[in-house]
Amino acid sequence: MTSSKVDVAKPFGPSMAKVKIPDPIIKSINDYIDNIIYSKNKSQELDHGTDLAGDVTQEFRLEKEIMEKSGWTNFLANCVSKWIEIDTKQKVTKFKLRTSWVVRQFKNEYNPVHWHNGHISGAGFLKVPKTFGKYTNDKKGLENYRGGNLTFMHGHKHFLSNSVLSVKPQVGDFYFFPNYLMHSVNPFKGTDEERRSISFNADIDEEIYNVYENR
Repeated sequence: MTSSKVDVAKPFGPSMAKVKIPDPIIKSINDYIDNIIYSKNKSQELDHGTDLAGDVTQEFRLEKEIMEKSGWTNFLANCVSKWIEIDTKQKVTKFKLRTSWVVRQFKNEYNPVHWHNGHISGAGFLKVPKTFGKYTNDKKGLENYRGGNLTFMHGHKHFLSNSVLSVKPQVGDFYFFPNYLMHSVNPFKGTDEERRSISFNADIDEEIYNVYENR
């Protein structure tokens, strides 16, 4: 697999990493989800939408076979290893993917502030609408409109300190973050198209994750 560039940043405290999901992986997983949608039995079997904190149309848990066949598991493991080594100077020797899932979100749906299980998590985009709508008040324009955005929160707003990072969905963009980092997904409007995202939870070496263990 082609090596992915990993951009590491600390926008407001916790380290995060941003990468691009390779196009073949995006196509493979999108094709897999599209097939599930049109299979009533499979759709019912894999739909865990009722487990989400928010109000979305569907959430499909990815099966192990597609995660491995598409290269998704290896992609995550490689990116996490690069990110952790850049940030901590330590090498990850254990990567256990707990679960990965795809969320199908449509207009007026949302996911409230929440966090994840495991040590490491991530979220990114497989499909996005051509538009996410606009402010109800046309005079506000589109510059700061955040419909459909993925928003991260940490700490408090102070002088020279940001507490919120809001990112506009772009197909292929994927963000890695520690499991405890609070985040939410804004509702959008003005379209019947789907916003399709993908997320995961994983564990790494306990010796690396538990920063208090060796103190």
